[in-house]
Amino acid sequence: MPKKSSKSSRSAVRKGSGKKVKRAASKQLVAPGKKSTYTAKDIQVLEGLTPVRKRPGMFVGSTGVDGLHHLIWEVVDNSIDEIMGGYATTIELILHKDDKITVIDDGRGIPVEKHPQTKKSTLETIMTTLHAGGKFGGSGYKVSGGLHGVGVSVVNALSDYMRVEVTRDGKAYTQEYSQGKAKGPVKIINQHAKGHGTKVTYHADKEIFDTVDDYNWKTIADRLKQRAYLTKGAKIIATNEKTGETQTFYFEGGLRAYVEEINQNKTPLFSPPFYVDKERNGINVEISLQYTEDYSEVLKAFANNIYNPEGGTHVVGFRTALTRTLNNYAKKAGLINKNGKNGETLTGDDVREGLTAIISVKLKNPQFEGQTKAKLGNAEVRAAVDSILTDYFSNYLEEHPSEARRIISKSMLAAKARLAARAARETVIRKGALDGMTLPGKLADCSKRNPKDCELYIVEGDSAGGSAKSGRNREFQAILPLRGKILNVERARLDKMLSNNEIKIMIIALGTGIGEQFDIEKIRYHRVIIMTDADVDGAHIKTLLLTFFFRHMPAVIEKGYLYIAQPPLYQIKSGKNVRWAYSDEEKDKIIAEMMEGKAKKKAKSEAQKSVSGEAAGSADEKSTEAPEEIEAGEAVGETGEGTGDKIKGISIQRYKGLGEMNPEQLWETTMNPENRILYQVKITDTAEADEVFSTLMGNEVEPRKKFIQENAKEVQNLDV
Repeated sequence: MPKKSSKSSRSAVRKGSGKKVKRAASKQLVAPGKKSTYTAKDIQVLEGLTPVRKRPGMFVGSTGVDGLHHLIWEVVDNSIDEIMGGYATTIELILHKDDKITVIDDGRGIPVEKHPQTKKSTLETIMTTLHAGGKFGGSGYKVSGGLHGVGVSVVNALSDYMRVEVTRDGKAYTQEYSQGKAKGPVKIINQHAKGHGTKVTYHADKEIFDTVDDYNWKTIADRLKQRAYLTKGAKIIATNEKTGETQTFYFEGGLRAYVEEINQNKTPLFSPPFYVDKERNGINVEISLQYTEDYSEVLKAFANNIYNPEGGTHVVGFRTALTRTLNNYAKKAGLINKNGKNGETLTGDDVREGLTAIISVKLKNPQFEGQTKAKLGNAEVRAAVDSILTDYFSNYLEEHPSEARRIISKSMLAAKARLAARAARETVIRKGALDGMTLPGKLADCSKRNPKDCELYIVEGDSAGGSAKSGRNREFQAILPLRGKILNVERARLDKMLSNNEIKIMIIALGTGIGEQFDIEKIRYHRVIIMTDADVDGAHIKTLLLTFFFRHMPAVIEKGYLYIAQPPLYQIKSGKNVRWAYSDEEKDKIIAEMMEGKAKKKAKSEAQKSVSGEAAGSADEKSTEAPEEIEAGEAVGETGEGTGDKIKGISIQRYKGLGEMNPEQLWETTMNPENRILYQVKITDTAEADEVFSTLMGNEVEPRKKFIQENAKEVQNLDV
């Protein structure tokens, strides 16, 4: 989703201090005549959970909204571990009105007896000590999502309030904490409690996080739904007290149901999806996959139910086995040349076109990169995934020949398109090289050459392009006007896409190449800004461009280089006072302020006239009232093409096209780093983004219609 950029960071480019560090002479560690001051007192020891509060980003990724939500995942994952171990069946999450979070499970309950090492309650030890938990050997968990054992203690450290209630062995216990420290001893609150489990309630610390109330309920619900898909037998209940909404997630089909949901708006080549759930060498491997008529791949990988956005050894094993298995079957069935000549061997890209796959592995000692667990590193997982998929998918292809032929046929078409795309891509590269080593004539480039300093405005139409070229700062702003709408790449393979002239020009201007030769390090601008009109056509062009970047240059989004410009919707003028509004709400607020100002000015003038009684006062008042004579549309500027309204003494101008603004207005409102509003494009869930693009830009009409109907209420001005 697009993220609004703050004004202070919109155009800032960090530079080094320029100071040179003078090196000491070889082997001379201390300057002559000086004693070393590096002693024991220089070593700082951070006790308890202090390191977490000192460096929260190391443990939860950030102190922004993502880190705020990461606290929830840490607590929920502990409860998921109880379900994976066979000790629990149900998890309940509550978002309270006061922004506290409660997570309840019916697991074993955290032990409360005195810990032999710390001599404190085990509950207090777990909640207030890093690396204390049942995940470091012992028999606490066979598999778990938490590798470091820091999850719930980190949440405690970063909360200004936490209360844990434990029910086990016929009693109920509780303890409260603040900023990682216990407020008192563990207390018994019920001597005759029934059942078992753990209840954790906390409130994020506003001293740590940028915001402690900006929870996204959809993000939370989607994450819990994902966990229910991944965990057999798990029932997860989510309640939002702010809206009164309660959702329950429970899926008998597991990963198979997950794949079917992702593909619900696509046309599958076969149904139901392929599914396997087997264990090898102590590693449980669960895989479900299905091919669709789409051209893009959706692959989600999990280790111990933790999403690994950067993949890892399980993904490597899966892709290797998939490519080899399909090639072996195709050769055996005589569908491709057994010798693999003439480019007839299918590549990994060929066999993954249109693939939706979920990989879930469970193992005792997962090796993740960092606390956020973005990538799995266990070498033994690759072999386990490879062998299981090879064995069982080979059997599936043998037992389902018609489905196998559809997969091979689609992969072979992808191979032909790949070869055609290579030729087209080489043509694009040659064209870029021949055109002055460089760039398309439509591009008005900037003078700076360091990509960190440069930004490219992709502008709709020659009219807006002309204004942008005239109004820009030529030092660091480049302008690329596009003629008309680019091809909808959701419905086209790479070879067809490269025949579109506007797309070719854009690829050459960016400098990254495309397809197999794409290299994000060669990008010529670190801010690529989409700037379109505020009408239906502009919104459509914006969506087409977003689809192009998501499908063919996702690294541009991942690196944070893609932005959307927000031009003003209104110019509001009262006399010499000119202001710009970027939404209807802002327009109404500005008008109210102007009318209030006019009323105060008029009242002041009336007061002066009543005191002096002079005719000069009347003349002055008449001069003050002059703006009331302004006609609608007078404040348009030089072009005079906008749509205007008239309120007494105030001129309101509605802008639908960038070309309606003269260069000075376009610079001041939309391109000046001091004033402009940019939205950074970010993707928090690849599968969800894939579903949205497939729905809005795919061939199926009904899913698109349903999507618009369901989401229309959330959009003030629905253009697409």
